[in-house]
Amino acid sequence: MSQRQVLQVFEQYQKARTQFVQMVAELATRPQNIETLQNAGVMSLLRPLLLDVVPTIQQTAALALGRLANYNDDLAEAVVKGNILPQLVYSLAEQNRFYKKAAAFVLRAVGKHSPQLAQAIVDCGALDTLVICLEDFDPGVKEAAAWALGYIARHNAELSQAVVDAGAVPLLVLCIQEPEIALKRIAASALSDIAKHSPELAQTVVDAGAIAHLAQMILNPDAKLKRQVLSALSQIAKHSVDLAEMVVEAEIFPVVLTCLKDKDEYVKKNASTLIREIAKHTPELSQLIVNAGGVAAVIDCIGSCKGNIRLPGIMMLGYVAAHSENLAMAVIISKGVPQLSVCLSEEPEDHIKAAAAWALGQIGRYTPEHARAVAVTNTLPVLLSLYMSTESSEDLQVKSKKAIKNILQKCTYLPALEPFLYDAPPNILKHVVGQFSKVLPHDSKARRLFVTSGGLKKVQEIKAEPGSLLQEYINSINNCYPEEIVRYYSPGYSDTLLQRVDSYQPLIN
Repeated sequence: MSQRQVLQVFEQYQKARTQFVQMVAELATRPQNIETLQNAGVMSLLRPLLLDVVPTIQQTAALALGRLANYNDDLAEAVVKGNILPQLVYSLAEQNRFYKKAAAFVLRAVGKHSPQLAQAIVDCGALDTLVICLEDFDPGVKEAAAWALGYIARHNAELSQAVVDAGAVPLLVLCIQEPEIALKRIAASALSDIAKHSPELAQTVVDAGAIAHLAQMILNPDAKLKRQVLSALSQIAKHSVDLAEMVVEAEIFPVVLTCLKDKDEYVKKNASTLIREIAKHTPELSQLIVNAGGVAAVIDCIGSCKGNIRLPGIMMLGYVAAHSENLAMAVIISKGVPQLSVCLSEEPEDHIKAAAAWALGQIGRYTPEHARAVAVTNTLPVLLSLYMSTESSEDLQVKSKKAIKNILQKCTYLPALEPFLYDAPPNILKHVVGQFSKVLPHDSKARRLFVTSGGLKKVQEIKAEPGSLLQEYINSINNCYPEEIVRYYSPGYSDTLLQRVDSYQPLIN
C-alpha cells in the first residue's frame, strides 16, 4: 500500500468520525431520537472521541454528550457512570475556547438534574477548573462556566458553599461588570443561586461588592437581565433586616418601581418579589416603601396582570399591613382592598386566593374603620363561601376562616354582618352575634333596623348552649329591646297567640 493510500484511509476514518459526532449532536436536539440513541449505546461510542486528535471532533463529541445529558437524569447518570467527567475536567484546563464551552455545557447539563449529580461534578474536581474559566479571555467561556457553577449552586447550601470556597463569587461579580449582556445575565443568575440558601452565603455575595453593581442594572433595557438582577437582589434581601437595609441603601427606590410597569411579566413579578422581601422585615422598611410610592405602584401592578405574577404583590400588601395600624391604613388609602377583593374572586388558583384572604385579614384586623374598608367591598361573603366550600384547599379554608374572624372581631358595619346570621356556621356565627351585641346597645337607629330587617327574629332562632359565650351575646342583644318585642319574634310565639285565641272566651252582651 502506497503512502497516498495510507493517508486516504486516515482521511476516510477522520471523515467518518466527524460525520458520526455531527450526526449524533444533530439527532440529540430532537427528543424523539433520545431513547434510540441511548439504546444504541451512544455514550460509550462518544467517550473515546473526547480525546480525539482532531479538535473539532472533541468539541462536537462534548456537545453531543451535553445535549444527551441535558435531556434527562438517566442520561446524565450515564455520563457520570461512564467515567466521562474526569476526562472533561482534564480537557477543560488544556483545550481551546470551543472545547471549554462544550465541556462546561456538559457539566451544566449533568449538574442541573439533582444534588447527587451536581455533587459528582464537585467530587471530580470540576469547580476549580470552572472558576479558572471565569477568568478566560473569551466571554463565551466565562458564560458557560458561570452557567455551570450556578446550576451546581442552586441545589442546596452545601453545594453553594463549595462554589463559594472555590473562589467563584468575586469573579462572578467581575462578570456582571463585563459589557456582554448574556454574560451579565448568567453571572447575575449564578449569584442569585448562591445567595438564596442562607444569610451567610448571601453575605458572601454582598462582601464581594455585588449589590452596587446589581442595583445599577435595574434600569437596563434588557428584560432577561433585569429579571436576574431583581432576583439576585431579592435572594439577598430576604434573609435578614441587615441585608435588606444594604439593598435599600444602594438606592433602589424609587427606580425599582418602574419595573412594576415593565412589558415583561417576569420583570414585574421579580420586582414585586424584591419589594415584598424588603417590606416583610420591619415597619420602618415598609414605611420607606410607602413613602416612595411603592404600595400604590404594587397595587397598580396587581391590577395589570394575572395569576402567579400577582402573587408576590398580594403578599407584599399583606406584609405591609401586618406591621401596624397606620401601614394597613396606607394600603386602604391607596385602594388596595378593592384590588385584593378582585383577586380573591377572580383568581382560579387556591394558593393565590389564600394569599389574598390572608392580606385582607391583615388589613381589616385593627379598628372598625379598617374592618369597614374591607367589609364594604363585599369580601366577607366571598371569604365565607371559600371557607365552607369542600373544593377549597385546606390552606385556603384556614386562611379564609382566620381572615373572617380578624375582620368580624373589629367590624361594626352591620349591613355587612347581617347576611352572616343566616349563612355562617356556628364557629363564625358566635363572632357575628358578638359584634351585634357590642353595637346595638349604643345605636337606636341600628336597633330599629335590626328588627325590621329580620335580624332580631333570626337571633331568637339560634340554638345556643346555656351559659355559653354565644348565649351571653344573645342575652345582650335581647336586653336592648322591650320584653314583649323579644317574645313576639321568638319561635313559637305565634302558636302561643293562637292558643290564646282558641282559649279566649269573648264577652257576650
